[in-house]
Amino acid sequence: MDISKAIAVVTGGASGLGYATAQRIVAEGGKVALLDVNEEMGQAAAKALGENAIFIRTDVSDEAQVNAAVEKAHAHFGGLNLAVNCAGIIGAGRVLGREAPMDGSFFARTIQINLIGSFFVAKAAANLMQHNEPNEEGERGVIISTASIAAFEGQIGQAAYSASKGGVAAMALPMAREFARIGVRVMTIAPGIFMTPMMSGMPEEVQKSLGAQVPFPSRLGRPEEYADTVVFIFGTPMLNAEVIRLDGAIRMQPK
Repeated sequence: MDISKAIAVVTGGASGLGYATAQRIVAEGGKVALLDVNEEMGQAAAKALGENAIFIRTDVSDEAQVNAAVEKAHAHFGGLNLAVNCAGIIGAGRVLGREAPMDGSFFARTIQINLIGSFFVAKAAANLMQHNEPNEEGERGVIISTASIAAFEGQIGQAAYSASKGGVAAMALPMAREFARIGVRVMTIAPGIFMTPMMSGMPEEVQKSLGAQVPFPSRLGRPEEYADTVVFIFGTPMLNAEVIRLDGAIRMQPK
C-alpha cells in the first residue's frame, strides 16, 4: 500500500514513537488522527502537523472511547486503512517489592493499557477496514502494534510490562489469520532501547550508558527509525503476522 494514501489512527500520537510516525505519514501525503490522553500535547501536535492531522482525546483502556475515536477519525477523513498502536505505560515494579508484593491492580492496569488497549484499537480498526475497497493485491488495511524486546528478554522488575508486550506479540498471528479473509494485515514492531520522552528525561550519562549496550549501532534508537519501519510494513504486502525486532542486536540481561 502507498503511504501517501494512508488514512491512519495512531495511538500515543502526541509524543515519542507515535508522533514520529504521524509526522512521517503526513510528510508523505497521508492523513492521521492522533489518539492520546494528553490533551495539551495532542492538540499542539495536531496543530504542528497541519490540516491533514486531527487530535482525539482517547484512553485506549476504555473500549467505548476507542470505538468512538476510531469512528470519528474514519468519518473525518472519509476512510481508514492504517492503525498504529504506540500508546502504553512502562509498568515497572518487582513482584516481591521492598515494602510488599506487587498489587494485582498494578499488574492488571499494565495489561489493560498495553495489551487490551492494543486489542481494542485493532478490533475497532479492522471492523471499519473490512468495508474498504481492496487494492490490486486485495488489501484493505494494515494494523501495526508495538511490543518490546522485553516480550522476549524481560528484566527483573518487568513482569507486568513483559507480560503485556508478550501478549501484543502473540496476538498478531491469530488476528492476521482471521483478518486474511478481509485483506487486513497485522504486524508487530518490538523496539529495543529508544529515545522516547521518558528516556530524554534521564541524565545524558545514563543515555550514553544504555546506548553503549547496543551491539550496533551503539546508540539509542531514534523514533524516526520506528516510523521508517511502519512505512516499510505498510508498503510490503508479504509482511504479515510477524514481529520485527528493531533493536540493534541487543539482548537484555536479567538486570
